[in-house]
Amino acid sequence: MIEIYADRWALITGASTGIGAEFARLLAARGMHLILVARRGELMNELAEDLHTRHGAKCKVIVSDLSDPQQAKRVIDEVDSQDISIELLVNNAGFGVVGDIQSIDPARVAKMIRLNIGTLSEMTYRVLPGMLERGHGAIINVSSVAGFQPVAYMAAYSASKAYGLHFSEALWAEARDRGVTVMALCPGVTRTEFFQRAGVPNWLKKQRSQSPGQVVRRAMKALEKRRPYVVSGWYNYLRSLAVRLATRRMVVTESMKYFRPFRKNDESENDQPK
Repeated sequence: MIEIYADRWALITGASTGIGAEFARLLAARGMHLILVARRGELMNELAEDLHTRHGAKCKVIVSDLSDPQQAKRVIDEVDSQDISIELLVNNAGFGVVGDIQSIDPARVAKMIRLNIGTLSEMTYRVLPGMLERGHGAIINVSSVAGFQPVAYMAAYSASKAYGLHFSEALWAEARDRGVTVMALCPGVTRTEFFQRAGVPNWLKKQRSQSPGQVVRRAMKALEKRRPYVVSGWYNYLRSLAVRLATRRMVVTESMKYFRPFRKNDESENDQPK
């Protein structure tokens, strides 16, 4: 767990925008120094300058594409070379692939799995032993409410988020008596670039959504209570419980109604205001 935030270091992946950038803002306001990791250095440099001006936070920017299997080690080696102890790791980097079977790019799915599963696991295992040795610290692994069920048209994505959820819960049980908390954060639809990158920007118009700020504030409250996971938003929490009451067949077939991506020739019609 974390009892002191001020003058300790947090490492945030996927820190250029969205949930990652919001974690940076909240943690800097609590007095933490930040290691920001993402692909877009210009955005992170702007964020770092703003946080230093507002809160006096020290910010180190590492430009890295964490879907590259060599990058997790490089990032941690760079942190270690500066003799920085990470008090909080936020594994936020990730993306989704949405589409029907014929349209899915297998190479992009493989890249997603390397990031959502491989990098998340390696970053966790490289940082967690030091926290256990010191007897304090925390890791937040960003999963998704999609991790509670199989989701048609985003099969690999929902499976990768199920991994993140189960992985975090298991490590929570191992670490909880040693002063360290590992928690899975499971947002629902959040107003970020996720849907644009996944190729379904119109989903935000048709789903209940939360802001990144709402998600991050809920995450930090749950972390302070040392919970193994948290679902952000009551509507999302109820959905995560509801899938336990239905048969697995019913859950996945129902998902087809909500998550079918629009085909290109449907977009003009479906984007019209209703």
